[in-house]
Amino acid sequence: MSAEVLKPEIESRVVKKVARRIIPFLGLAYFVNYLDRTNIGLAKLTMSDELGLTETMFGLASGLFFIGYLLFEVPSNLALHKFGARRWIARIMLTWGVIAAAMAFVPTAEWLYGLRILLGIAEAGFFPGVLLYMTMWFPRAYRVRLMGLFLLALPVSSALGAPLSSAIIQYWDGLFGLSGWRVMFLVEGLPAVLLAVVTWFYLTDRPSQATWLDDDEKAWLTAELESEDSEKVGHVSGSVRRALTDARVWVLGLVYFGITYGLYSLSFFLPSIVAGFKKTFDTDFSLVTTGLIVAVPFAVGAVAMVFWSRHSDRTGERIWHVAIPTLIGAVSIPFALYMDSPFTTMLAVTVNAVGVFCALPVFWYLPSTFLTGAGAAAGIAIVNSVGNMSGFGAPYVTGWLFDATGNARAGLWVVGGVMLLAVVLVVVLRSRVGAAASGDETPEMNHRAQNQH
Repeated sequence: MSAEVLKPEIESRVVKKVARRIIPFLGLAYFVNYLDRTNIGLAKLTMSDELGLTETMFGLASGLFFIGYLLFEVPSNLALHKFGARRWIARIMLTWGVIAAAMAFVPTAEWLYGLRILLGIAEAGFFPGVLLYMTMWFPRAYRVRLMGLFLLALPVSSALGAPLSSAIIQYWDGLFGLSGWRVMFLVEGLPAVLLAVVTWFYLTDRPSQATWLDDDEKAWLTAELESEDSEKVGHVSGSVRRALTDARVWVLGLVYFGITYGLYSLSFFLPSIVAGFKKTFDTDFSLVTTGLIVAVPFAVGAVAMVFWSRHSDRTGERIWHVAIPTLIGAVSIPFALYMDSPFTTMLAVTVNAVGVFCALPVFWYLPSTFLTGAGAAAGIAIVNSVGNMSGFGAPYVTGWLFDATGNARAGLWVVGGVMLLAVVLVVVLRSRVGAAASGDETPEMNHRAQNQH
């Protein structure tokens, strides 16, 4: 058999085998991760009275998670690079699961603040670590689509987690002598502990160590990934210092800040906005119904994410596949302020969610075009750290504006403005670094990806 025939055959076989083993498991882990991070938004509906939280205090509690998260993000990702994904991701999951469950027992707002900081420290490094891990297993032509499948866990976590969490709060109130929101924290924290044990035995650090790949498959995948690393345009090598001083890393961080500002505003405050329909539109939704309504934008966003990431892979274009949905999200969210019914308000919110979720998987392709080795570990963590500053800013600013004005209007205008800034920055990135480093691929790479999927 000729090399030309053999390579596509083994390529297709290896990518499918690796994807089937890795993507579902990592997606499940991210599902639990995001649920434990954001379920405080639904807990708020009953927790606030018990702990005496104002909107500003709740925004602070939500955002404090990201203080610990940001401080330990880069060190955690460098530790993953040194100790291996299997050990480090298992450690991350164990500690965040224990702390998430411990939130069931907070007696005061101050204890809530402290545990949210510790939860951020515990979770630091998980998401960028998984992204780094994926670059160690998948050739570049397949990453956007496969990242899109992995990132499906984010909207699915919100779509399923919202009704699940609200049902636990409503129907398990009093279980173990605890309030419903406390039971929710306890029940939803334990799966991470169980997954930590599974991770220890299931994940493999690198292709060369994979007993579940044949020798020729391991050899092909290792050689392919090494070849791609050597071909990166203007790449940042294993130097952490070079990653820290590369302007592209920081610009990408600011772009991610704008995209996730919209994400965290929705995740933390959408339950409150829906609950506010009672005053605005004279509705009377139960807690479970509120959870189901909150799930809709995330469910639609999940479907859109799959199709958009596939379209990006088919065309080989990246920058505009980030800019266009982010622009749509930025423009749509202020329209929610002027709708005259719950349906049209949620329609505008759903369009915003579609914009956010479509941009995410394509965005995370961009750092891998010029980062390698320890530089990739540091650079991806920096991008994630800068971007996740919005996780503190979005809930705190939105909560403060809610208290100051009595409604969500000012906060949603800020969301639109910050997302619009991200659009400008990603277009600037396209013009400053050139097509290859900004993620646009050659027709040959594009044709190859289409043939294999």
